[in-house]
Amino acid sequence: MDQLNLEEVNQYVNKYIDEFHEAKIKSLKAINLKDIIKKKNPYLFKAKNLNVASELVTNLLEAFLSSSEEKLFGDFLEQFAIFISSKTCNGRKSAATGIDLEFENNNILYLVSIKSGPNWGNSSQHGKQQTDFQKAVQVVKQANKNKNVQPVLGICYGKTRTTYPRNYMKVVGQNFWYLISKNENLYTDIVEPLGYRAKEHNDKFNEEKDAVINRFTEELLKTFCVNGKIDWKKLVEYNSGNLDLKG
Repeated sequence: MDQLNLEEVNQYVNKYIDEFHEAKIKSLKAINLKDIIKKKNPYLFKAKNLNVASELVTNLLEAFLSSSEEKLFGDFLEQFAIFISSKTCNGRKSAATGIDLEFENNNILYLVSIKSGPNWGNSSQHGKQQTDFQKAVQVVKQANKNKNVQPVLGICYGKTRTTYPRNYMKVVGQNFWYLISKNENLYTDIVEPLGYRAKEHNDKFNEEKDAVINRFTEELLKTFCVNGKIDWKKLVEYNSGNLDLKG
């Protein structure tokens, strides 16, 4: 492997972390209150005794943004890992289904599926990942039966030791970043550039979020409140009313 130039890493992160924050704001501006109400569990919010319109809106929005942000940052980390691999061992984005990265080191072809964190997917998704690995290895072997191929589940953060479940290699946290760079400190080296202009970005995002909360609160009061009180029956009907079994 070639030695990683950390200045190039910093430049990459500084550029694309901006895009991540811009994507967050774009996602925020694209949502509307009724879509959030449809997607979130109204019973949970009633159980939390959220009876002030602005508090309900804030909790609905936070729940939505949390899952959206995780997806956006996961996409960023996937591209970041591909970039690092491209600099150390000519890694490239894979065209195979369920595989994100391909690179070769010491005559081993690594087929990597990248996940941002350890708590990804359910059992069926884990099974599909195993099937994707098997198919990708089979395609490589058909072209070159002597090729040494190693499927890898690469997880960007976490402390689990390296294991080999279901015939693939699972590397987590420091081990994942080391696998694609041979730099044992990379997992901490990248922390500082990830915070590039963080306060500026967060201030801008929070300003936009406050405006959305105010707008959604006004809409909630008009649409789902009676005499200033949240009409939970109407809200739940909007979220879940779909009876078609009666007859």
